[in-house]
Amino acid sequence: MDALYPRVLAGDFAGCFRFYDGLLGKVAGGTLVKGDPSGPYANWDLGGEALLALLDRSMMDGVTPLAPSGPCDAVMLVLKVEDVGAAAAVAREHGGRLVAPPVARPQWGPTVRTAHLRDPDGNLVELQSY
Repeated sequence: MDALYPRVLAGDFAGCFRFYDGLLGKVAGGTLVKGDPSGPYANWDLGGEALLALLDRSMMDGVTPLAPSGPCDAVMLVLKVEDVGAAAAVAREHGGRLVAPPVARPQWGPTVRTAHLRDPDGNLVELQSY
């Protein structure tokens, strides 16, 4: 059983599906377990454990008040990758918007490299290698 996993609430479900399906499948080795671009739900696993779930934001209407759509950067998804530049290219091919290019971050660790993107809904995603 998965104790904790991230679930992205997507306003642009099809765009976010394309982004995460490309990034999680081609870069992280994840497998789409359920869902397709038509929504309203999709999830990916890695080695039998939940990696990420995607839920159409409208499914939460009436359940709990949500913050207005758009980046608030209260939460960031971080994906450990082998090659930050290659992963950023895949993310961009699948609808991600690069906001900080791949760069070494020795202040974070001697071999740390990162790139930062926004998914189609504006959520902040960090690609990291070390």
